[in-house]
This record gives sequence, structure tokens and C-alpha cells, in this order.
Amino acid sequence: MPHEIDLAVEDARWETAIPGLEALVARAVEAGLAIAPEKPDGPVAVSVLLTDDAAVQELNRTWRGKDKPTNVLSFPAAPQPRHDEAATPLGDVVLAYETLVRESAAQSKPLQNHLAHLLVHGTLHCLGQDHENGEAEADAMEALEVAALATLGIPDPYA
Repeated sequence: MPHEIDLAVEDARWETAIPGLEALVARAVEAGLAIAPEKPDGPVAVSVLLTDDAAVQELNRTWRGKDKPTNVLSFPAAPQPRHDEAATPLGDVVLAYETLVRESAAQSKPLQNHLAHLLVHGTLHCLGQDHENGEAEADAMEALEVAALATLGIPDPYA
């Protein structure tokens, strides 16, 4: 049984700006799942929401106490028992359109590459990876991201 990647697009600008959006989302999430050091047992379900700054700001304020938009938010699902007949929920990844457009322009990167990077990043967070507890942890997560993006033909976003 393959992984389930559920995509919801709340802001239509995503579909206009990125041709083949659904396929890109699926490939990026799969790349994050494949590169993770602790791979899930069996199929998982990941929900991706492509929305705008206002929606992400509201989520960031509610769940993290930070009243500002950010590029990506990840909400790992609580651990659940494995069921042979269904994919195990892994979590939700939410991305803000305006922030990603601003960042990709400022960094001279194609928007689709920046989106793929942050999808890999968010997926890794859902798998328990983090970058906020020291430089070694951040370096390890960056290396995973770079390796996952390389499988998609996307250059190192940190170079």
C-alpha cells in the first residue's frame, strides 16, 4: 500500500504559480519520507495545506504563540498503533504562499524548488527530526534535506 498524501489548496495562486503542483508535492513528501533515518513502518498519511500568510499567521499564533506568518508549519500526529489495512497518520504540513514567494525571490531560487525544500523540511519534522536543539541537530537535518532534494534534482538550498 503506497503512502497517502492529501493535498488541500486554499489559495489558488499556488496552482497558477507552480505547474504540476500536485505531482511536485507528492514527490517532495515522498523524498522526505525516503531519506528519514527512522522510516515509518508501512504506509503513512501526510496532509499538506497550501494557503496564505493570514491563515499561517493564525495557526502560528494559536499553536506556537508567535503572531506572525512563517514559511512552513508542521504538526506531527500523535503516535498511533499500526493497522495493516490503513495508512498511519503522520501529520500535517502547512505552507504560506506570500512568504514562500518573498523568500524564493530574495534567495534567487525558483518557487517550486523552495516549495519542495520546505515540504521535505516539514515532512522531516513530522518524522521527529528537529533543528532547534543545537547546531549538530540542525546540521543533521540540513544534510537530510540536501540529500532528499538531490533525489529530485534540486540544488543544495543552503549553498
